[in-house]
Amino acid sequence: MPKGVYDRSKAKKRKDAGVPRSPLKMFELDSLPVEKLTQETDSQIDRKLRDRFEVLEVMTQAALGGDINSLIVSGPAGLGKSFTVEKCLEEWDPQEKKHTVIRGYVKATGLFKTLFQYRNKGQVIVFDDSDSLFLDDSTLAMLKAVCDSTDRRRVSYLAEFNMVDERTAQVIPRQFQFDGTIVFISNLDFDAIADKGGKLAPHLQAMISRSHYIDLAMKTRRDYLIRMKQVIKEGLLSKRGLSKSQERKVVRFIEKNQDYIREFSLRIAIKLGDLIKRNERTFEKMAKVTCCKGL
Repeated sequence: MPKGVYDRSKAKKRKDAGVPRSPLKMFELDSLPVEKLTQETDSQIDRKLRDRFEVLEVMTQAALGGDINSLIVSGPAGLGKSFTVEKCLEEWDPQEKKHTVIRGYVKATGLFKTLFQYRNKGQVIVFDDSDSLFLDDSTLAMLKAVCDSTDRRRVSYLAEFNMVDERTAQVIPRQFQFDGTIVFISNLDFDAIADKGGKLAPHLQAMISRSHYIDLAMKTRRDYLIRMKQVIKEGLLSKRGLSKSQERKVVRFIEKNQDYIREFSLRIAIKLGDLIKRNERTFEKMAKVTCCKGL
């Protein structure tokens, strides 16, 4: 079977073998047929990705300015989503008085408290890789309420106990008006999940409907590689003390060994940069052992 083509027979065997399948579709390398992958030139992909990240920066600034209620940024891990948003946050609120960044698992009670603490106009909540939010009916209901495009965004949590804001010792009302802004940074392919249907589809469609949604359009190995080259060219490795010659060697190593690299992300470029700084003569040998598999 050609590389990059989805093998239905293998998928069927996997299903028949009883292997559990995640309800969430993450971004996967080379998930498109080969003929689809070759439609764009490298120059076209480069322009496409630059445009998407420029839009991401503009829309993040719009969210921080309170011009939009919510923003969803969707794309593969480790290729600059969080970095772009965090750069805007640092310029906008360097003392971190008006925003919070939450990573990882979030329960309904934790979400309700956070929404209360950052409920005012001009305050921002960033959920980075907190995709568990979209798996729970309670958290989804809250998110749909606070991400609505209307001015009246009231959120409720009718628990049998009182919740307290630990910072102020204030009892949190069971219903309040939310006027803040929310930014979601996600590794989930919302469009693919919504198109596939199933239990989650209508919920994610509702989130897309209520939010400004940016798909960073990185779906293939070529997209990943070109994005890595962009960020390296913008100074990812030179800021860590690498020369232009060393940068080129890192890029050549990735291109030459792309079928064996453990992960296509900016993290692998940084790891390779650290190795070549330590010993340029033995760089390739160390990189093959520590950053590749199957070699």
